[in-house]
Amino acid sequence: MKFNKAKERMLDGKAALGIEICLGSPLAAELISPMGFDYIVVDTQHGSWSEDTTMQAFRAIALGSAVPMARARSNDFGLIGRLLDVGALGIIVPMVNSAEDAEKAAFAVRYPPSGGRSGGEFGTGFYGNDYSKWANEEVFLAVQIETATGLDNADAIMSVDGVDGCWIGPHDLSKSLGLDLTNPKDKSDHNKAIGSIVDSCHRQGKISGISTQSIDMAQPWLDKGCQFVTLGGDVEWLIEGAEETLRRLGRIS
Repeated sequence: MKFNKAKERMLDGKAALGIEICLGSPLAAELISPMGFDYIVVDTQHGSWSEDTTMQAFRAIALGSAVPMARARSNDFGLIGRLLDVGALGIIVPMVNSAEDAEKAAFAVRYPPSGGRSGGEFGTGFYGNDYSKWANEEVFLAVQIETATGLDNADAIMSVDGVDGCWIGPHDLSKSLGLDLTNPKDKSDHNKAIGSIVDSCHRQGKISGISTQSIDMAQPWLDKGCQFVTLGGDVEWLIEGAEETLRRLGRIS
């Protein structure tokens, strides 16, 4: 049996810290996994991942200490099931705006009688031949609340059985709310909106989380009790490392 150590941490009241990978490199996943992050999200919604490289990335992550997770392209039964069938132990579903959307995601993630996931997990053999017996408990489902509609329905969304937690999408949320984050008042309103979603999670007894690009961005939400938090990813770190090298050489200011 393969225990989802990231989910276990969160259920124990601790924060699970992770990163997103978008560049489509299973080798990058293999290099990062032993470093100490609790999970790695293979971003199939916005990243450059094929079905084959996604499957390879899950195996590369499993070689290390991190838990392989994925953001689905959409709230689609077939796409979600496929990610699970090739080894994801966590699923993030984007643009969840209602309890009905959340129910649809939970139905896709859980085997009957808890949901409607189809049997046929051809790519989970590296977890052992008892996978189907423990998958419902160990797989972590996070829904993304990242629109004004989702914000209004946050309590209803987070009350849905089978949803373990939330992964707030602050960028899309700001766009949906029409906020300019360079404006101090809009920035304050944005923080209040995020805080409201976090509070909804806590009221419903669910895990709150958020996508951020750095520890500085993440720390206020960790302090507020968020437990499912990403701290950046391969794209940001590649650019930051290159820029820092050029800055030290005096090539850029």
